[in-house]
Amino acid sequence: VILLCFRRYVLTALTSCLFWNMFGLSAAMDSKPNILLFLADDLGIGDIGCYGNNTIRTPNIDRLAREGVKLTQHIAAAPLCTPSRAAFLTGRYPIRSGMASSNGYRALQWNAGSGGLPANETTFARLLQQQGYTTGLIGKWHQGVNCESFNDHCHHPLNHGFDYFYGMPFTLLSNCQEDKPPELDVALQAKLWLYSQIMSLAVLTLTAGKLTGLTSIRWKIIACFTLVGGLFFISWYSSYGFVQYWNCILMRNHDVTEQPMRLERTASLLLKEAVSFIKRNRHGPFLLFVSFLHVHTPLFTTAKFLGKSHHGLYGDNVEEMDWMVGKILDSLDKEGLTNHTFTYFASDHGGHLEAQDGSAQLGGWNGIYKGGKGMGGWEGGIRVPGVFRWPGVLPAGAVIDEPTSLMDIYPTVVHLAGGILPQDRVIDGRNLMPLLQGRAQKSEHEFLFHYCGSYLHAVRWHQKDSGAIWKAHYVTPVFHPPGAGACYGKGICPCFGEGVTHHDPPLLFDLSRDPSEAKPLSADTEPLFDTVIRKIGRAIEEHRRTLTPVPEQLSLYNVVWKPWLQPCCGRFPFCWCDKEGDSTQSL
Repeated sequence: VILLCFRRYVLTALTSCLFWNMFGLSAAMDSKPNILLFLADDLGIGDIGCYGNNTIRTPNIDRLAREGVKLTQHIAAAPLCTPSRAAFLTGRYPIRSGMASSNGYRALQWNAGSGGLPANETTFARLLQQQGYTTGLIGKWHQGVNCESFNDHCHHPLNHGFDYFYGMPFTLLSNCQEDKPPELDVALQAKLWLYSQIMSLAVLTLTAGKLTGLTSIRWKIIACFTLVGGLFFISWYSSYGFVQYWNCILMRNHDVTEQPMRLERTASLLLKEAVSFIKRNRHGPFLLFVSFLHVHTPLFTTAKFLGKSHHGLYGDNVEEMDWMVGKILDSLDKEGLTNHTFTYFASDHGGHLEAQDGSAQLGGWNGIYKGGKGMGGWEGGIRVPGVFRWPGVLPAGAVIDEPTSLMDIYPTVVHLAGGILPQDRVIDGRNLMPLLQGRAQKSEHEFLFHYCGSYLHAVRWHQKDSGAIWKAHYVTPVFHPPGAGACYGKGICPCFGEGVTHHDPPLLFDLSRDPSEAKPLSADTEPLFDTVIRKIGRAIEEHRRTLTPVPEQLSLYNVVWKPWLQPCCGRFPFCWCDKEGDSTQSL
């Protein structure tokens, strides 16, 4: 009897233990991972170690690649920050949301512009918020702030699904640092200043002539010249004379905390906020989007990293960013969250080749790929790093050569959160989890469309049965000087007009054989040339049928500075404050 009771007790205990272990495992599998997204600004694919750079030290980003999955054909939906980030947030080509420009202003120019990510666009942050995630954005936004008044915040991160925002509503510019030459709309700024000088000279000449009796011009005409000259001067001075105050600001949620921002402590503040967000929300689930200000000009770098790299100020800035990545990853380790966090690192587009200060290169390196930032077709402008890590779920040290897009992050994180994609619009991204886990061998993308503003410059066709990656260029920028590989002297290559060349038939490359796009194919050298061009042409027709007209957020009216929309921590125009004080700590 005793033996029988003992056997029953052991059987019951084992059954109970097995039940609870299975229940715990099931709960772990069903639980939602934390999601940590790193997005660098203007970083070239050739700037980090895991993509072949052996002179700039990026041990923390390299660690992510070593412990996770590296994508070698990860493509931005646009070659500039505002449209690329709009596509990243929405999973849609920027032309669908109105964030693609048909004029020369291809990114938002002011905090006080009225353009931005439309309120009817649904970001992944909004969908994750609906699934119980606490969502935060630390760093750069550059998707607009206000629409009609200085505090309507229609484009603000908090109106797009983020519970918490700390960072720059705009983007870093050389104008943010006092000893740097202006970067914002230099051509227009020079014109306004020139017109102001011309009108001032005209007023002085006419006044002198009137007083000396050399001319009989009426005072009313002189007054009109004075008024016009004054308007030119006010337009120049009120906007470009105060760029630091208007654009270079930090916000916490809806409140301006620094105006202008003090660059010497910005990196520490952003790092502190990211670490604090993880600690506050360690019981999760959380989405943290760390949108770096690095490595955009003016490349402000703290003293700890100055002169430490082999590539001047740019290399110093990259290494500082990598250090920040490491500190944030350390905070995951400290809180015991590493194995329960889906982590991603990428850049919003390619490195800025034209960013120079004399002989010093201030922009990134795009490896073997032609072109760079601003070029919608050439690989150097759109092929970016793409690294994923989720220990125990994603294989370590895997490399995937299939075409993927920054837009794929949208459906991927929504899937991980247990959400449902919007059914009332086209989502261009694809869920990457089958590919990342090795359950699928081919990318779901057959075609990717490469826009420069609202102009289609190139199309990529992934011919899955043969493994070929065909790419047809319909428009390419005219390099200056010829053959230079960039538009030096122009700041950035244009999308249309005299600065581009139209190709009929298009330039065709097979990226699987010629990733540098060095040798265009022709009907004489490629038997499939006509077949490929026809196939891509039909894909373009089908793609354009899915586009619907939407208001252009980057129209001239929407990008111009409007005083009544200016975020201000005082009473406009007296906008200056420092609410951070000495709140930074050594991290």
